[in-house]
Amino acid sequence: MLTKSEVKGYLNRLGISEIEKPTLPYLFQLHRAHVERLSWQSLDIFAGRPASIDPQQSLSLILNGRSGYCFHLNGAFSMLLRSLGYRVAWHQAGVQPMGESPRVNGFHLALTVTLFNDQQQEERWIIDAGLGDMPYDPLPLAAGIHQQGPYTYKVMESDVVAGGWRLEHDPKATFLGVDIAPAVIDQISAFVPKHEHYSTSPESPWVNTFLLRQRHAQGSNELRGCIWAQRDDHGIIKTELRTQSQWLDVLGDVFGETMVAYDMTDRDAIWSKVRLQHEEWKHQMNA
Repeated sequence: MLTKSEVKGYLNRLGISEIEKPTLPYLFQLHRAHVERLSWQSLDIFAGRPASIDPQQSLSLILNGRSGYCFHLNGAFSMLLRSLGYRVAWHQAGVQPMGESPRVNGFHLALTVTLFNDQQQEERWIIDAGLGDMPYDPLPLAAGIHQQGPYTYKVMESDVVAGGWRLEHDPKATFLGVDIAPAVIDQISAFVPKHEHYSTSPESPWVNTFLLRQRHAQGSNELRGCIWAQRDDHGIIKTELRTQSQWLDVLGDVFGETMVAYDMTDRDAIWSKVRLQHEEWKHQMNA
């Protein structure tokens, strides 16, 4: 459980001033603020400085102006929600990339929240601040189709894990869906080997990928290397960021990443690596 000062500090990152009772409307407010203000990102892994996924360390990232990826974001968010009085459960999940099969392999930490409705019946909600192309609002854990900005999400039974469920993503998104196991996980240690793979393995998709993603009510933003992609109901606009100052401005203004953990020498080195990869990509595209 967080201290009152930690709760206040976390809510301040979210732009929320008041502590309220654990209701569904407040859950929606918290979720929206989280995915708007705390971007999913591979920055620390790309920079060779991966952060621990111990929940207290993930909380420290948030309180110190930082962010992370699924294990950090959902790990810290679950601590905040529990401290506010919500019933939160952790689940093992697996993201299905394009061209691959559905799976539950523990490479994603999924969350559910259980609340009582007006008839005092229990309702479960899918909460996910760590998917990258994440839902803007919580989703009811029941079969259905949900439109959120330019994205359509579908909740259904999973075909790959008994009693599990699947969140199927919009065809415009960067992955097909995520399958989630029903069993409740109590210890973050279940995810540590997956984090170590993501953080250090040459086969990790993130070790050599500079990527940030952020949601808002009308769509989403993505920064992959030097390409900033803005998506809304009208389509997608891609902008090449040609200078380090442009790149840093977009990082801070759009994604809330002011690189407080990196000094100017570090920033120069990360930019140089990003720019080199970008030029190599352009050369390959033009070959």
